[in-house]
Amino acid sequence: MNRLLIKNSHVIDPSQGIDRVCDVLIENGLIAAVGIVPADYDGPVMDAAGLCLAPGLVDMHVHLRDPGFTQKEDIMTGCAAAAAGGFTSIASMPNSNPVCDKTDVVKYIIGRSETAPAKVYPVAAITKGLKSGELTDFASLHEAGAVGVSDDGRPVTNNRLMLEALRTAGHEHLVVICHAEDLDIVNGGIMHKGEISGRLKVPGIDRASEDCATAATVALAAASNTHVHIAHVSTKGSVELIRDAKRRGVNVTCETAPHYFALNHEMLLKISANYRMNPPLREESDRKAILDAIADGTIDCIATDHAPHTPYEKAEFETAPNGVIGLETSLAVSLTHLVHTGIITLSRLMELMSWTPAQILGIRAGTLKKGVPADLVLFDPEEKWVVDKTKFRSKARNTCFDKAKVTGRVRYTMLNGVLSYEYREETENGNGKADTANS
Repeated sequence: MNRLLIKNSHVIDPSQGIDRVCDVLIENGLIAAVGIVPADYDGPVMDAAGLCLAPGLVDMHVHLRDPGFTQKEDIMTGCAAAAAGGFTSIASMPNSNPVCDKTDVVKYIIGRSETAPAKVYPVAAITKGLKSGELTDFASLHEAGAVGVSDDGRPVTNNRLMLEALRTAGHEHLVVICHAEDLDIVNGGIMHKGEISGRLKVPGIDRASEDCATAATVALAAASNTHVHIAHVSTKGSVELIRDAKRRGVNVTCETAPHYFALNHEMLLKISANYRMNPPLREESDRKAILDAIADGTIDCIATDHAPHTPYEKAEFETAPNGVIGLETSLAVSLTHLVHTGIITLSRLMELMSWTPAQILGIRAGTLKKGVPADLVLFDPEEKWVVDKTKFRSKARNTCFDKAKVTGRVRYTMLNGVLSYEYREETENGNGKADTANS
């Protein structure tokens, strides 16, 4: 029997209300016990005193760029980045090439990820080619292994079609992940429309682009009596719309990303495309509204919207594509800005980053219950360090947190009870790559 006893860690598992120092026993890649372990255990022991142990993190919004754009990222490098950030499960968005709108693409992603250091759950396109013309075959995509459908990368522009998508997805038990943005209002904007865009004399994106689309999405979910998940919430208006919808009993969940609660549009004064993403960094009032929504439970999940691009693509501020990476910094930035500031507890953060996204996706993750795969993260919540993008496992370097001072570092990630990542500062090579083992 393959066994490992992890002793003396601070175990945090919101799914079972566990938040205390205790031991965790792993047998044959599964959780065998938490807290009470056999007194006669005589197998391998890992002393994790001083570390927090939690279910592996779950990111329900990742762009792996595979197939088709592997110069930016591929499944293996994206999963290596995920493991380094404490993630054991990630959901891949459909805007690849070809678009993930057919079963063969779903099967390709699943097949390529079988030996990766994180589990990949494909999210298929809502419409064929992401063109807002015809729904994909939700039933066959689900059967092939897709856990949801999304228009991320190209919002559905036809509300009648979106209403049909919500009803069909509900019947097929697929989550609909909505990119709430009105492209007519965006109209070529490259950053938030406000004082900073005016000073830089570049076209801005009015927050109404997100607010209008959020209002429409909420109305469609209410009309169809189905669930919808709204991606990357960034405005105070969207927060209020979602908060009100929840009060009215609309089945809506939502996510935000670390850059929306840690940064605002003033970062664009650096004239760097690494601060450009979609939706864009907003004003300080929006950032504070996001923090309030995390604190009061309006926001259900923290996702990264990990969107890799090459340095060449990101070189020119005004013409670069939108998107930033975030898998390797998400936990540290969240600990720094949410937990160490007293906005939420550590247990609540694990809900936002593990248990709740797993529940929304309907996957077997985000918990340390007996018998589930031993997918877990061990991290030092107090270790201070400085982000260095040259040491990332991702192929990409387009982070908005390079040189940021953060508190909290992933030390180990385990997938099915096997180390998928171990931080070893003393063994880093010239490329900044720490040892990473596949499960």
